[in-house]
Formats: sequence, C-alpha cells, structure tokens
Amino acid sequence: MNKLIGFLRLMRPANIVTAVSDILAGTAIAVYAAGNTISYQWQSVVLLVISTIGLYGGGVVLNDVFDAELDKVERPERAIPSGLISKNAAALFGVLLLLAGIAAAAAVHATGVFSSSAVIALSIAVCAVIYNKWMKHNAILGPLNMGICRGLNLLLGMSILPAALPQYSYIAIVPVIYIAAITMVSRGEVHGGRKSTLYAAVLLYAIVIAGILTIGFVNNYIWYALAFAVLFGAMIFPPLQKAIRNPAGSLIGKAVKAGVIALIIMNAAWAAAFGAIYFALLIVLLLPVSLLLAKLFAVT
Repeated sequence: MNKLIGFLRLMRPANIVTAVSDILAGTAIAVYAAGNTISYQWQSVVLLVISTIGLYGGGVVLNDVFDAELDKVERPERAIPSGLISKNAAALFGVLLLLAGIAAAAAVHATGVFSSSAVIALSIAVCAVIYNKWMKHNAILGPLNMGICRGLNLLLGMSILPAALPQYSYIAIVPVIYIAAITMVSRGEVHGGRKSTLYAAVLLYAIVIAGILTIGFVNNYIWYALAFAVLFGAMIFPPLQKAIRNPAGSLIGKAVKAGVIALIIMNAAWAAAFGAIYFALLIVLLLPVSLLLAKLFAVT
C-alpha cells in the first residue's frame, strides 16, 4: 500500500485533474465551435482523458527522477529521496505512463499513430522529456517549454475533431503564457523569489484573462466568459498579491498551488467563451476533486 501511495505521489493527482480539464475544454472548443455534436464520440473523450493522465503523470514522474539528487537537499520528503520509491522504478513507471498516453491518443482515430491526436501526444511526451532533462533550469526556455506542454494538451482535446485544429489552434498560446508565468513564479518556492518576477506574472495573468474575454466577446458569449473569468481571477490574484508583499518560499508555493488548481476554472472559462456552458459546468465539477486531492498529495 505504501508503494502504491508513493507512485500516486509521484504523479501529482491534483495536477492531473487540471490536465483532464484541458481535454474537456479543448473538446468543447472543437465541438461547439465547429457546430457538431459529440453524442457519438464519448469513447474518444475517454481515450483522450486516459492519454492526458499518462502524459502528465509520466512527465511529472520523470521530473522527480531527474531531480532526485537535488531533491535530497531541497525536497527530501518526496517519494524518491525519502526511499519510498527507487529511482529506477520511478523512471520505468514514468516511461510506461508516457507510452500509455501516446497509445491511448493513437486509438482515438482510425489513422492510429499517424493521427493528429497521436502526433500531439508524442509532441507532449518529447517536450516533457526535453524540459525535465535540459530546459528546467533555463530562466526563459524552461517556462516556455512547460507552457508549450500545456498548450499542446489543450490541442490534444481539440484533436477529437481534427478539422478544428487549423482554425482554432491559435488559442493554445494562452495556456502557454499562463503556464510559463506559473513556472516562472515557482522558481522561488524553495529559497524565495523576486518581486519583479511576481509582478511579471501579474501582467501575464492579466493577458490570459484578456484573451479569454476577447474570444468570448467575438463569439457573443462575453457574459458567460466574464462570469468564469471573475472566479478565475479571484483564485489566482490574492495568493499572488500576498507573495508580492512577502516573497517568501512558503507564500510563493501557495501562489503556485492556487495557479495550478485554477487551471480548471480557466478551462471552464474557455468553454464558456465558446458558448459551451454545459461543458463549462462539467469542468467546474473537477475543482472540488482537485482541491481534495491537493490536501492528500503535493501539487508541486
């Protein structure tokens, strides 16, 4: 049982729920914006959810594998440095999760490994490995790389209808910006951060909200988008404001945790901006699940 809990800790369950919300938001954008129904495609949604669980889980597990030596000093409570899970077992687990994520995506469309879903899933896996191995500690490329992973995850949800990708793939730039901001802030979790970095995050968060509201306005669903955008802002700005006042590692950690969990509301706002209000409400239902898991397992 302890080993099982250790593997779950490596996967960051609360974060995985936010990745599932990406898939639902991407699906909502593709289906509603393209004027189609999804009554016959729930199997594809399930496969994409399984795919993102594997991809996100594999990525964060390998993150801990590559950080094993550093975590002996900075995060000794984590599963690998604490001795609960061996480094080799974690590495194998992470690789298997990534492969499972790619395989599930390949099963969505008849074209298999040549489908847009499979290509996007493979791209996420490659970007995750590149981040963990080479880019994590690069002040600019690291956050950008992590943001690209999240943007691709939104596209993975949209790939349920490949024809929607050329028209709406530009939307992925917004989660790229948001995750880049969170990743940038997270660098101060252990030793504290700089106020200039936190102010930059405020600006990037504001750009993200402006992007969502702009899409809602263009699609004539501004009030739907605004309702969720207000909730989104209420989740991300207060913890960040506290961290700006006192950029201690503990407060920055809380700001990062809030930013990660708030991804669910951001994705609900995306669905609402396309008039997919039922999808938006479904996504919001993931919030209490993620919050509960965040009490049981670490988010960062």
